[in-house]
Amino acid sequence: MEVVIVPDAEAGGELIASAIAGLLARKPDALLGVATGSTPLPIYQALAARVRANTLDASRARICQLDEYVGLPKGHPESYRSVVLREVVEPLGLTEASFIGPDGTAEDVAAASSDYDRALAAAGGVDLQLLGIGTDGHIGFNEPCSSLASRTRIKTLTQQTRVDNARFFDSLDEVPHHVITQGIGTILEARHLVLLATGEAKAEAVALSVEGPLSAMVPASALQLHPHATVVIDEAAASGLKLADYFRATYAAKPAWQFL
Repeated sequence: MEVVIVPDAEAGGELIASAIAGLLARKPDALLGVATGSTPLPIYQALAARVRANTLDASRARICQLDEYVGLPKGHPESYRSVVLREVVEPLGLTEASFIGPDGTAEDVAAASSDYDRALAAAGGVDLQLLGIGTDGHIGFNEPCSSLASRTRIKTLTQQTRVDNARFFDSLDEVPHHVITQGIGTILEARHLVLLATGEAKAEAVALSVEGPLSAMVPASALQLHPHATVVIDEAAASGLKLADYFRATYAAKPAWQFL
C-alpha cells in the first residue's frame, strides 16, 4: 500500500481533498464513501473551502455511508446519516437525493444490510472510500476477528469502541450497542481506499496494519490486499513504523498526486 507521512492533520486533509477534487474533475458523478468521527473533518473542511471558492464543482457527486447505528430514531443528531448530511452533504452543496445509506431503523436489519450492498452495486460501486482506523485496528465497525470476506451486516460494538464514541453523546449509556457496517469484503470492492490516521493513539494500529501480518485481529491490515490503498498519517501516527524513514523518502521523491 502507499504510505504518505504528512506534518499534521490539516496537511493530510488538504492532500486527500486534492485527490477527491481530481477524481471529481475526471468523473463528476463519482460515488464517494465517507467516514464519520473527528479524523476526517479536515478533509471535509478542505473540500467545502474549495466549493466556496468556486474551485471545485461537487454538484454531481454522490455520497455513501460506511456504517450506521442501529436503533437511533430518524433525525437523531448523532445518527451517521445526520452527521454526513451536516458535515459533508450540506457543505458541499449537495442534496439528500445524492446520498445512499443503510437503514438503521429497519425492522429487519439483516435485510437492510443486504439491501445496502445491492444499492452500492447498482450505483456502479464506490470510486473512493475514506476510512479511519480504531485504536484496536478496526475499520468501519469491523471489530477484531471480523471475517476478511465479510459483507455489510449488523455488528455488536465492543465496549472500547462504545467508550471511544461516548464523546459524541451525553453519556455512555446512550451509545448504541449495534451498528450496520460495510463488511471488509464490501470495503475492498471500492476502487480506491484512502485511510487517514492522526495522533499517537493510532500509532500501534497503523504499524500493525501497514507492517504487520494480514490478520483478522487487525481488520485494517486487509488494506494490504487492495490494489490501490493509500494510508495518510501524521508524524505522531507514524511513530510506530519501522519503515517511516523509507516512506518519508519515497514521498519526498514523487509529486503528491502520484500517491493518490
